[in-house]
Amino acid sequence: MFQNSIGVQVPDILLPREGVSMEKWAVVACDQFTSQPEYWAEAERIVGDAPSTLRLMLPEMYLDKPGEAERIAAINATMDRYMEDGTLTSRGKGFVFVRRTVDGKTRNGLIVALDLEQYDYSRGSETLIRASEGTIVERIPPRLRIRKDAALELPHILVLIDDPACTVIEPLAAAANAATQLYDFDLMLGGGHIEGYLIQDADKINGALRALEALADPARFAAQYGEGKAPMLFAMGDGNHSFATAKANWEALKQQLSPAERETHPARYALVELENIHDPGIVFEPIHRVLFNIDTEQALRFLVERLAADNGACKLNRFESKEDCDALIKIAQTCGGHILPFVFAGGYGYLKVNAPTAQLEVGTLQNALDALLKAFPQASIDYIHGADVVNELGAKPGNLGFLLPPMAKSAFFPTVVFDGALPRKTFSMGEANEKRYYLECRKIK
Repeated sequence: MFQNSIGVQVPDILLPREGVSMEKWAVVACDQFTSQPEYWAEAERIVGDAPSTLRLMLPEMYLDKPGEAERIAAINATMDRYMEDGTLTSRGKGFVFVRRTVDGKTRNGLIVALDLEQYDYSRGSETLIRASEGTIVERIPPRLRIRKDAALELPHILVLIDDPACTVIEPLAAAANAATQLYDFDLMLGGGHIEGYLIQDADKINGALRALEALADPARFAAQYGEGKAPMLFAMGDGNHSFATAKANWEALKQQLSPAERETHPARYALVELENIHDPGIVFEPIHRVLFNIDTEQALRFLVERLAADNGACKLNRFESKEDCDALIKIAQTCGGHILPFVFAGGYGYLKVNAPTAQLEVGTLQNALDALLKAFPQASIDYIHGADVVNELGAKPGNLGFLLPPMAKSAFFPTVVFDGALPRKTFSMGEANEKRYYLECRKIK
């Protein structure tokens, strides 16, 4: 009934039975608040013994830590139990139209399943679904340990489409009414409000599929991006490594399947939320960096030398007060080049690169940080949402925080099409509390 040429499957949606507290059920994406254990401790307190996606996922601060195997075993057992005891029930096949309001912004999304055969995270890939940043293959194995024996998947993956005429998601808003409502509640810990509506009308589903096919039309794509570029319809917005993990899991699993089984196996697909990059509720926020367990004086000397080697010259500027630093940054920005502000226990400062070889500040900084982490193996790095968190963490002894500017949404699709991928952790679709919360589930075994 829902045949299409773009690798989209209409999924069978599982949600909690009537009576389960949705406020306790939904929990933010596992890759958030990784340097703030107090957040996850508060989530534990709120959830208590209630059914929750907190029992179906592993916060990434526990990856590669003692007890990981036991946590994963408990997750798999809870998945089986929730299906067996009726905690999770099928709502049937359909798309889910999602409306999320947080911090004064409202954005729309559409829950679908995407065919992993249409995706390749290798750099330079020209598949219909593409990574928007370089995939670090070393990050896949620990995530694969979680997925390989899991009976369910829960999406925090946000996938972007370039739909300036708003032909795919927005027309389904009219079908979002009381008769089709699945949920409507406030998300815990500052996550805002979320509504979900089940779309099962065949005409509406087929309308969305035909609109997606039109976006992937080679002639349209060539008119927008020039001849010789293979159409790209879907680009990872959030959850790049989670989608790559689903792909790695499928590639391993399909070796054990017959050709017929490969066509229909549920793990061939991954549940995601599609969002239109032109949705005014989508705001690209910068992802900052904090170094831990580092001698800040050694680190700054190393970075100055490395940035100078990579770009021709680099100047270090320091200040005791944030106000003085910010004032000089505003002046320095008028001269061009890349400004890389930092905070440490001794105050504030910025690195100034006049002739950067990278297009974006994040590329300039990340290349130098990668070299630093190799030179100082005792150090570690975290990728942080929110300048206030960077200022707090960076000011602690042994830490060094870097603040980066936001990326323009208009640069996203052209960069992925022409350059293949953005520098790692270039942008975030909102702050940490705006990330997708786990809600819908789907069987993958």
